[in-house]
Amino acid sequence: MTLTDAVGARHIPDPAARIVSLVPSITELLCDLGLAAQVVGRTGFCIHPAETVKQIAKVGGTKDVNIDKIRRLAPTHLVVNIDENEKPTVEALAEFVPHIIVTHPLAPRDNLDLARLLGGIFGANAAADAWCAQFEAEYAALQATPKGVPQTMLYCIWQDPWMAVSRETYIARMMAEIGWSVPQLDDAARYPRFEWSDQLVARIDGVLLSTEPYRFTEVHADALERQIGKPVHLVDGELMSWYGSRSLAGLRYLRQIADGNLLT
Repeated sequence: MTLTDAVGARHIPDPAARIVSLVPSITELLCDLGLAAQVVGRTGFCIHPAETVKQIAKVGGTKDVNIDKIRRLAPTHLVVNIDENEKPTVEALAEFVPHIIVTHPLAPRDNLDLARLLGGIFGANAAADAWCAQFEAEYAALQATPKGVPQTMLYCIWQDPWMAVSRETYIARMMAEIGWSVPQLDDAARYPRFEWSDQLVARIDGVLLSTEPYRFTEVHADALERQIGKPVHLVDGELMSWYGSRSLAGLRYLRQIADGNLLT
């Protein structure tokens, strides 16, 4: 098996690796693959599994990284993500961390390659295979679920300014699994800014407000629904956007939505 990351860098197995993870969802996956003892550093946003990560040193946020602290931890491997971590920071860390593993899952089934990549590099192939079997079972169950009427849903991740997701994101491809699409906005960014307008509202069937990274609540949803006159639903941001371990629950969450058990 060729262990190649998202930027084409090849890696060799190193079961004795010392790992710093700057990606919350991947920190959780590393722990679930039985590698927690090798994870020597993580961000403050790496909160799952809670009891396990308490024992792992914090090295700042996903973007405001404490480079000196990471240097003192002497990691052999750094796990980063193209969307979540800033390139200048990663380049600075690459000056003293021998191996940089770049990740960029863009669709639910990319989780299979992610798990096998990490399992292969860090000597957890059996655990990765077992995890992939769980994923395949959850994915098959989702595929067997009737999808209902296709809808165009604006998925919002921030306000002041308002920001949404584009069609090129993991979130949009999660939504596509149940027949939902996101509207193409004027801003071509992966996470475009937008302004509310009658024209935009006319193009959508409803709005999804994510509980992260902005902490939207039912209060926000009720107020926006009154403003635009279209259905507005609060959705679990972790289950819609976290790849890795949380994607298993994410697929079950999509199945519940498709069954009509979550959004009313």
